Formats: sequence, structure tokens, C-alpha cells
Amino acid sequence: MIVAAEDFDRQTLSHALAGLESRCFGSDAWTCTTILEELAAPARTYIVDVDDAVPAGTSEAEASDRPEKIRGYAGFWFDGDDAELMTIAVDPRSRRQGLAGSMLRQLIDRARVLGARRMLLEVRVDNVPALALYHGFGFTRFGLRRRYYQPEGVDAYVMALGLAPRTAGFSPSQGDSTPEVPRRMSSDPPRGGGRDEGNDGSGIEG
Repeated sequence: MIVAAEDFDRQTLSHALAGLESRCFGSDAWTCTTILEELAAPARTYIVDVDDAVPAGTSEAEASDRPEKIRGYAGFWFDGDDAELMTIAVDPRSRRQGLAGSMLRQLIDRARVLGARRMLLEVRVDNVPALALYHGFGFTRFGLRRRYYQPEGVDAYVMALGLAPRTAGFSPSQGDSTPEVPRRMSSDPPRGGGRDEGNDGSGIEG
């Protein structure tokens, strides 16, 4: 089941997610401190997927506070106009079960409730499974950031999904074709704000 990150004790959650990050991203994983700062930052929305195979009689609140049951997490930053997908990660032991798609769907719904005009993300050009997932949700490619992913120097596509109803007769201006996507970069190590799990696309599933 998917629950809001704020349903957890923040310290407990940050430690659990640091372990998940290490399993998903290796040397590029966010540290416990970075995660704690990100969860506490303003205008962030994070959700956590928790294994619902918990003992009978366990309440949803109790289940969400079991860090060993965390299978994945994802979140975005809402700047008052656009929702920027910050990360999406699924534990290697829980992949190919549709968890990434379920979390992305919920983030999209929450961004709509907040009044976001669209959701933006960056994705490696060679991450075929992630691209398939995003295309399946209706994201379209409209920009390219060259050598965005370091140290490999891999390019990133900028993708967007419109969330707000378009006014009749309105069309985006030419200057709107490649916006400056927010890039919250951690200090250890630096990287772009939008992340999709696995440099080779492993673990991103619909």
C-alpha cells in the first residue's frame, strides 16, 4: 500500500530510505542526511510503498511505521506552477510488480490536487524501461540536456505531462518549449533533481 511520507517518523524513515537508496543507486545514493533534508524541505510531496503483507489486526498507521516493509518511494517538488519529479525508486527485491507505476499515478493525482499545471522530469536517453513507463502515462519529450548525468556524461530527455485543462485556443509560446526545470542537487554526490532508478533502466516497471 502507498502512504504519505509524513505518516512516518522522519528520522526512522530517512534511515530506512538510505538503505533503499543504497540498494537502488549504489555509489550515487542519497545519504541519510540528504534524505532527511529533502523530506523536511518546503513544497515537497513524498510517498512510500509499504508491503501490505503485515500481521492481521495491524492498523494502517502501524504498518506504515515498519521500515523493513518499505518497498519503494517517490516524490516531487511543487513550485506553485509545475511539479518536478525528484525521484522514484523500487527495492530490487520488489521489482516487476507495478510499484513504480502505482507510485507515479498517485504522484500525478496529488500534483493535480495541488493545482500543478504539469509534471516535469528528466530521464536518461538510454533508460528504455523508464521511457516506456513515462510514455505510457502520457509524458512527452520536448527537451534535451546534454551530458546531464555525470560522471558518465549521458544525455537526459526533459519530459512533461500536462495536468491542467488547456484553455480553448491556447497554444504554448515558442519560449515555453524548453523550460528551466528545477534541479535540486544533493551535495553527495551532485546530480540532477529528477532521477529514475537504475542507470540501465532496471527496476523501472509499469
